[in-house]
Amino acid sequence: MSRFIKMLCLTSFMVLAACTPASKPDVLAITDEVTEMLHVQDTAWNAGDIDTFMEYYLKSEDLRFASGGNVQRGWRATLDGYKKRYPNTDAMGELSFTDLEIKVLSPEYAQVFGRWELTRKQDNPGGLFTLLVQKVDGKWVIISDHTSSK
Repeated sequence: MSRFIKMLCLTSFMVLAACTPASKPDVLAITDEVTEMLHVQDTAWNAGDIDTFMEYYLKSEDLRFASGGNVQRGWRATLDGYKKRYPNTDAMGELSFTDLEIKVLSPEYAQVFGRWELTRKQDNPGGLFTLLVQKVDGKWVIISDHTSSK
């Protein structure tokens, strides 16, 4: 009987452990980290440094970038697209992100909503963006970017 009780206790413990929810994300810390990632990106952009700006995109063919009714896949294709559309600092202008909303989905994923605007000599294009970011090897990176223009 004692063996049965031990087995029952062990089984009960294993079931309870399996049912315990995963660790809760630290929403404030994740929000701060993702906000800092975006700040580093806009700082790089405003310095004319597209390569550093792109360091926060997933370096994989799995990266999804949607804009202007088109979907582009892959880090290299996204980098090449940015360099083609923004060949110099005049075309790049000064980037700002506003109205940020960061929804923490888990310790590894967050969704970011916001507005972007470029301030340039000839115009001020802008629009909305939605990002899905993932923590990969301790660093937040964009795995999906959907950007629209006004």
